[in-house]
Amino acid sequence: MIEATGLTKRYGTTVAVDNLSFAVEAGRVTGFLGPNGAGKSTTMRMILGLDRPTSGQVLIDGKSYLGLHHPLRTVGALLDAKWVHPNRSARAHLQWLAKSNGIPDRRVDEVLDLVGLTQVAKRRAGGFSLGMSQRLGIAGTLLGDPRVLLFDEPVNGLDPEGILWIRQFMHRLAEEGRTVFVSSHLLSEMAQTAQDLIVIGRGRLIAQTSTAQFIKDATEDTVKVRSPQLDRLRPLLAQRGRVVDSATDQALVVHGVEAAVIGELAGEHGITLHELSPQLGSLEEAFMQLTRESVEYHAHE
Repeated sequence: MIEATGLTKRYGTTVAVDNLSFAVEAGRVTGFLGPNGAGKSTTMRMILGLDRPTSGQVLIDGKSYLGLHHPLRTVGALLDAKWVHPNRSARAHLQWLAKSNGIPDRRVDEVLDLVGLTQVAKRRAGGFSLGMSQRLGIAGTLLGDPRVLLFDEPVNGLDPEGILWIRQFMHRLAEEGRTVFVSSHLLSEMAQTAQDLIVIGRGRLIAQTSTAQFIKDATEDTVKVRSPQLDRLRPLLAQRGRVVDSATDQALVVHGVEAAVIGELAGEHGITLHELSPQLGSLEEAFMQLTRESVEYHAHE
């Protein structure tokens, strides 16, 4: 479990993280979201003792990271996949990490196999693609078989097979009772990966809730209706909700009326339907809705 209490970080007059408190529970994949400049990277660095908080504290299973004797056995973290000496082989890099934390050498080959790098274990890390570097970084996080794992943009550079693999792998880690904390800008991926969300903006907490609840609270579900008899259906629906004509395919988008009600109404009046599909709110829509005041730079539309 990760617990942050009143976490604040100032750089001169700039406040990067502002009195931030949250808890990351074990047994769940928790997504960490926020616009650029929201303070995500600074927060993760403070969790790992790489930056010292101006005030407040963050504890990992009740202890600060700097108080851990063999930190890799408690916490695995991937913040920068290219943080590897370019002339070291993948195996040599992991062996160095293992030795520094009293981890048996046999574990190196286990994690190389786990992330699919066994065949390139002797190659220089400096020649790795971004996707291969990501896999090596993930191997490093798993080296000490830790109970807490932090990932910053873990699918960056991975191909579709690799993205599916890391998503399923994170779920498996959480099912084993581990704490999994993931920062990403890929909202479509986070919608499929994260069960819970911590959302920040300008260094402050915006929301901490389940992913489903976050989307529900910030978006509105609608129903898309296509029919060759829209002229008859439109006034009937307008009596029950708000109807908007779709600009793309001669359909109606209905707000405030469930799909089952629309289907029953059409059946009662002998109206043919070609499509009746609920349109659920997305994580991207919810995120944009709740963080619009926290975006540092706005482009012209």
